[in-house]
Amino acid sequence: MIIIWSIVMYIGQVSKDILKWPRPLSPPVVKLEMRTDAEYGMPSTHAMAATAISFSFFITTMNQYKYPFELGLMAAFVFSTLVCLSRLYTGMHTVLDVIGGALISAVLLVLLYPVWDSIDHVLLTSPFCPLLSIAVPLLLCYNYPKLDYYSPTRGDTTTILGAGAGATVGFWLNNQYVAPAYVGSNMGFPLVISTTVVLMLARFFVGLLVILLTRQLMKNVVLRVLCYCYKFHIADLDARRRLEVEVPYKFVTYSSVGFTATVIVPLLHQLLGLI
Repeated sequence: MIIIWSIVMYIGQVSKDILKWPRPLSPPVVKLEMRTDAEYGMPSTHAMAATAISFSFFITTMNQYKYPFELGLMAAFVFSTLVCLSRLYTGMHTVLDVIGGALISAVLLVLLYPVWDSIDHVLLTSPFCPLLSIAVPLLLCYNYPKLDYYSPTRGDTTTILGAGAGATVGFWLNNQYVAPAYVGSNMGFPLVISTTVVLMLARFFVGLLVILLTRQLMKNVVLRVLCYCYKFHIADLDARRRLEVEVPYKFVTYSSVGFTATVIVPLLHQLLGLI
């Protein structure tokens, strides 16, 4: 799913800066979100991500877990629809942007589905996986389409590809060496429920804390190293938006986050007896 998410989001972000379709005009539209106003609108990457994640999750789990096919399909459809409607409600996209994003994701899912297992096998077993997982996303980030003005799309894309790269390397490492296995309990039903809930909450908060600490630590370390290398003040926002600064800053930070989430957090769970 992480690979699908990364591919879909990269194509969506690049498509925005190639097509250069403006977002809805305000007025008449009332915009409730301003952060991404500097980005172009077509296609809606929120619609793309929601469609890709919900339906890829449904496709990959329908043969592994016992639940009604119709229920899973409805859940995926409702989730993606709600996200699409939220982009219309906030005034960030037109109906065409949202439909275009959902259709692009649907086409990509259809094209990628036949090779999902092959991609997984290569990424988990190939000795070249770590090198390719880092080199290819970095190459894509450094060759991102150039705009006449600064847009957060390159930074957001680098964040996504960095997190995906770190997670992919983590999955590969887990496959090479036996990773901690999350197992259930065989105790009585009431105790199983209470124990499972406590374990889930403990894992969640421990993992969240470690990921947030990793993110903050890497942001500070990487930014200070780049400040030293390129001779700019840490508060200089224009310098931080330069290609040679923004790409390594975000890529290293979020690849560390992805690696931590897939390797360090499970090991910590095992060490703390949460598995």
